[in-house]
Amino acid sequence: MPIKEQRTPTPSRLIGNILLAVSALFLITNFILPFVLGPQIPGVPYSLFIHQVQAGEVERVQVGQNQIKFQLKTVNNEPGTVFSTTPIFDLGLPKLLEEKGVEFAAAPPPKNAWFTSVLGWVIPPLIFVAIWQFFIRRGGGGPQGVLSIGKSKAKVYVEGESAKTTFADVAGVQEAKAELVEIVDFLKTPGRYTEIGARIPKGVLLVGPPGTGKTLLAKAVAGEAGVPFFSISGSEFVELFVGVGSSRVRDLFEQAKKQAPCIVFIDELDAIGKSRSSGGFYGGNDEREQTLNQLLAEMDGFSAEGATVIVLAATNRPEVLDPALLRPGRFDRQVLVDRPDLSGREAILKIHAQKVKLGEDVNLKAIATRTPGFAGADLANLVNEAALLAARNQRSNVAQEDFAEAIERVVAGLEKKSRVLNDKEKKIVAYHEVGHALVGSLMGGSGRVEKISIVPRGMAALGYTLQLPTEDRFLMDEAELRGQIATLLGGRSAEEVVFNSVTTGATNDLQRATDLAERMVTTYGMSKILGPLAYQQGQQAMFLDNGAPNPRRIGSEETAQAIDREVKEIVETAHQQALDTLRLNRDLFEEITTQLLETEVIEGEKLQSLLKQVQAIMPPL
Repeated sequence: MPIKEQRTPTPSRLIGNILLAVSALFLITNFILPFVLGPQIPGVPYSLFIHQVQAGEVERVQVGQNQIKFQLKTVNNEPGTVFSTTPIFDLGLPKLLEEKGVEFAAAPPPKNAWFTSVLGWVIPPLIFVAIWQFFIRRGGGGPQGVLSIGKSKAKVYVEGESAKTTFADVAGVQEAKAELVEIVDFLKTPGRYTEIGARIPKGVLLVGPPGTGKTLLAKAVAGEAGVPFFSISGSEFVELFVGVGSSRVRDLFEQAKKQAPCIVFIDELDAIGKSRSSGGFYGGNDEREQTLNQLLAEMDGFSAEGATVIVLAATNRPEVLDPALLRPGRFDRQVLVDRPDLSGREAILKIHAQKVKLGEDVNLKAIATRTPGFAGADLANLVNEAALLAARNQRSNVAQEDFAEAIERVVAGLEKKSRVLNDKEKKIVAYHEVGHALVGSLMGGSGRVEKISIVPRGMAALGYTLQLPTEDRFLMDEAELRGQIATLLGGRSAEEVVFNSVTTGATNDLQRATDLAERMVTTYGMSKILGPLAYQQGQQAMFLDNGAPNPRRIGSEETAQAIDREVKEIVETAHQQALDTLRLNRDLFEEITTQLLETEVIEGEKLQSLLKQVQAIMPPL
């Protein structure tokens, strides 16, 4: 938890309290007390007042600037009632009162009028100053007003004041952990390295996809070393005011040097560390650039005073960082925190599964096998989703089926039971999904078909075929890629075989198949005509995928036409392969579809026994 700062009264705070007290006294004296304690005189319309004067019923009148008070004549030795009315500009009122013999006079001036006048001029500015100081104190982070805007907003975690995170809490990134163990040794025994002339690294940059545990690793380093841990996001340096970012960088490193040895962790470093040449201009007065310049200067000079301060930073966009930031002497090391492999996923699941009650049938290794590409955050969310499903189903522990349903939720989306299909659409969807399953069961590189469903899921899926890999794969050959394209086109091919027409249901399949074929030709060099050449341009993001392919880098119109012909040939060949497979297995095709229409879902051993009967027209692609 953050260190609690002990604040002592300051002159500015004292003045603010005095101003607030004076303002409150003024409001109570001039508005609240007169309203509560003052005499309550009934008011009447001005027309009734004139009528009573003309009728001779008024004995005396007191004319004020904002109010007229008048008393009726005495009746039966009882004093007349006093009333008030709001004055109207009437020059004939004194003459009328004189004619009727009414005693009248001007209202006496209020007591302490000079004091009220002074307060009227002084109190409003004081109230404004007090309110201004209050908001500055709130926004600036302390009683120092504007000066505190430039203070660092880093959260500080120290030994014994917060839950300790160690390497035992981190799994699935063994190589990164091994690299950071040495950093822990630097912080614990820096003298052992400086005695022989070794230079302690100033900075370590953690790079990797989102959710892989970069922040958790940084906390584990601080927990293992037992040193203070300053945590701040890159976006917290830059504010509206010019110069605030560089001021906060200076303040952060000043605080770090006072508590050395310690760790400074900057999350999302790309928020301030982007290359200064990006955007087509160099130099300038840009606030982000000035913040980066200050960070570079601090990382060059803060260790000169003997303070052991190590800067850990995390980003998933290392390709956009400024080269001056990545050079040795600033960030000496880059540690890759990648998505975990099979054993890593199992270890992560074991850590998160300790917080929930597991059933005896739960097999974490099987779950890890079915979740390739999941990062640590994805697996944590998976365990939580399974626990929520178990609680929703009134179970006392989490079963294997809860994890299976949670995987489908993450991969395909929530079930849309309210989306009801008519009989014709339901039949088309059933044939479409069975087409994917039959072709996919024969093609390499597509994974094992685990489930066929015609229950709508997600935003657009009217049905789905769940294919899960049986092992982690890092390389794909040309035959496997062609098999993936054939599997994607299995649904459209099924519609052609059964209905002799096509629908809009294969839109996403066609986009993915075309994109994969184009990457085979323009990126992977799997073209017999164009040869081993790459035709993609633009810098690819290392760990972020926005789903949009890079534009082609085409030298001539003939090359573009050759690429189009090659892509078309790959897709059409896979399409024909899918058609031939479905026609050869037409009887089995109809049998599986009939069962799917009856049960809506086919999975498990029943599905595997049906798919084993699929005949291949030729060896798989």
